[in-house]
Amino acid sequence: MIEKVKSLMINYGVNENLAPFLSNIITLTAVMVISLTAASVVRKILFRVLESYAEKSKANWHTVFTERRIFDRLVRIIPIGIIHAFAPLFPPYTEWIQRIAYSSMIFFLLLAVDGLLDGVNDIYSKFEISKIRPIKGYLQVVNILSYTVGIIVVISVFIDRSPWILLSGIGAATAVVMLIFQNSILGLVASIQLTSNNMLQIGDWIEMPKYGADGNVLEITLHTVKIQNSDKTITYIPTHAFMQESFKNWRGMMESGGRRIKRAIHIDVTSIKLCDEALLSRLENIPHIHKYIKDKRKEITEYHTDYNGDHSYITEGSHLTNIGIFRIYIENYLKNHPKVSKDMTQVVRQLSPGENGLPVEIYAFTNEIAWSDYERIQSDIFEHLLAVVPEFDLRIYQKPSGYDVSHAV
Repeated sequence: MIEKVKSLMINYGVNENLAPFLSNIITLTAVMVISLTAASVVRKILFRVLESYAEKSKANWHTVFTERRIFDRLVRIIPIGIIHAFAPLFPPYTEWIQRIAYSSMIFFLLLAVDGLLDGVNDIYSKFEISKIRPIKGYLQVVNILSYTVGIIVVISVFIDRSPWILLSGIGAATAVVMLIFQNSILGLVASIQLTSNNMLQIGDWIEMPKYGADGNVLEITLHTVKIQNSDKTITYIPTHAFMQESFKNWRGMMESGGRRIKRAIHIDVTSIKLCDEALLSRLENIPHIHKYIKDKRKEITEYHTDYNGDHSYITEGSHLTNIGIFRIYIENYLKNHPKVSKDMTQVVRQLSPGENGLPVEIYAFTNEIAWSDYERIQSDIFEHLLAVVPEFDLRIYQKPSGYDVSHAV
């Protein structure tokens, strides 16, 4: 073709020394026009059909393909393929034109595969199962393998050797390859174990103090797990670290529908005493313990009648204590609290007294698991209990402050 153009130009009076150069320019321009025209036609016709089909898909592939520019990358292969086909028109440069064109086609094909894998992950992430079984790590492995194969093929094209020779050389250098891809291999194994054992899901709230992580899992990839902490900061933790370090997953709490309260009120032991008649008469008017005191007073009366005990002595017979009645009050208060779960464990117990007084611990579960709601309910409960402690002639233990010292008599 170039010779025909050259001859035609000489016939029209073009200088014989300038004719070869101009014929190459004209031929190259013609090839470029043909390739770009073909790409435009394919883009408008073939890809319009593909996009129309994708629009009808429930998975909304059209949007994904557009956002990930998969069609655009595939279209670019067409003009490069035409250039590769017309390379024999330029005999001195045929081999290198074909090598560069072939490598370029592989490059854009790899980009298209990369976009396709991202698109598959975008579609999959819209399903609920993606939170339990994320596949991004596996797709990244496929992406790495595709790029590895592509690079090997490109290198083999440029050095004019079979790709199998390079693959055999890589096989001999397995130790070096494993060293290079050590993190990827560890990440892949960890991803498989995390998902197969259901240890970690997208949306889980986890704590990992070593890495300063305390928040929700946003993404699980081959190399990292992305976590948004409660203060909106982002922490990236190596995926394989979850198989080597301990972490706390709050998913069980979220699924149970209840969040635990475990906190103690410290009572001054010097305020604990046996209840006299005046105190019992006053406490008996409190609804939560009215029935309890009435029943206990009857029980004590029967005890002293049966054993003819002299209950004027504190060491004789059975007596009620203000701390015991306070404990029963807390139990009944929690049972009647609308925000405390009735289906989960409720325990009010005394711990061993120490330098900070006698701890009365509350162990219960709220029926709200959202952090703000949980803290509000817990605060309401303890604000009420701290306020009613004096009604039982008890005192909250508190170490002396500067105010106490300054007002001491």
